[in-house]
Amino acid sequence: MASGERDVSEVALKGASAPAAVSASRAAVLRRLRLTDSLFHGLTRGASLAVLALLSGVIIALIVGAAPALGTFGIGFLFDESWNPVTERFGALAPIFGTLVTSFIAMLIAVPVGLMVAFFLTELCPKVLRRPIGIAIELLAGIPSIIYGIWGLFVFAPFLQQYVQPLFIDTFENVPVLSTLFAGPPYGIGMFTAGLILAIMVLPFVTSISRDVFDAVPPVLKEAAYGVGCTTWEVFRYVVLPFTRVGVIGGFMLGLGRALGETMAVTFVIGNAHHVSASLFAPGTTISASIANEFTEAVGDLYTSSLVALGLILFFITFCVLAIARYMLMRLQRQGR
Repeated sequence: MASGERDVSEVALKGASAPAAVSASRAAVLRRLRLTDSLFHGLTRGASLAVLALLSGVIIALIVGAAPALGTFGIGFLFDESWNPVTERFGALAPIFGTLVTSFIAMLIAVPVGLMVAFFLTELCPKVLRRPIGIAIELLAGIPSIIYGIWGLFVFAPFLQQYVQPLFIDTFENVPVLSTLFAGPPYGIGMFTAGLILAIMVLPFVTSISRDVFDAVPPVLKEAAYGVGCTTWEVFRYVVLPFTRVGVIGGFMLGLGRALGETMAVTFVIGNAHHVSASLFAPGTTISASIANEFTEAVGDLYTSSLVALGLILFFITFCVLAIARYMLMRLQRQGR
């Protein structure tokens, strides 16, 4: 009898301890998950703070390095065309002008072409050719910029000098405004050539992003448009572009950022002349090309500081472009709600 009572009490104790063991196991799991979540939260916060710290360090370094030049020349540094290391007279007008002009030419060509190519690949291209053409366009983004520069200097620039630029000069000789934009002599190199090279370089970015967002358009919208009698152009203009405008603008800004900061390819074909000219065929320079060409030869604190000031100006231009792009995307997203 005593043995039976002992067995019953042991079973009762085991039954009472089972829920306690399960609760302890669950508590341990929750503690482990809570610890893992805390570690992950700390890592993500640390990565974000590291990016902010790195960006702040770059800004501070640029400001400190540019302080002597900005203190010497003041606001006139932005509007002075002269660049003379001998007399230590420096101005940023020519590099700023060349950067903006070449980037404008590049985007003026690359955006329409990229959108049309993306729409062709998603809607009109035969399936057999869709993948090869897409891969070929994306491979353009993998070509080093110095290869573009060498090709532009030894192949593209002579072709423009011999065939394209004389044709433009003769055609628009008596046309107001255009006669000034396309004035001779045909050097081959210059801002126009640099803009065309940049257009080829940013085309893969615009095309790839546009193709991805075009693929995201619901087929029912396009089928409905075709069903009511819309042409292919009308479907592209009134259905595809409005639906994907946020992604298209993002691709445009990504390409513009690449065009603004491109260095080696532009250095080969722009002519590297610190001169502001109304003619697109005239040699010029950009901020990146000026820094790449002259930083190793900069002698004296003021010369070096002027080049760092150019870098600060380029950083500010890029920041403004990205800020405007972000603002436009926010407005578009609010309008789409």
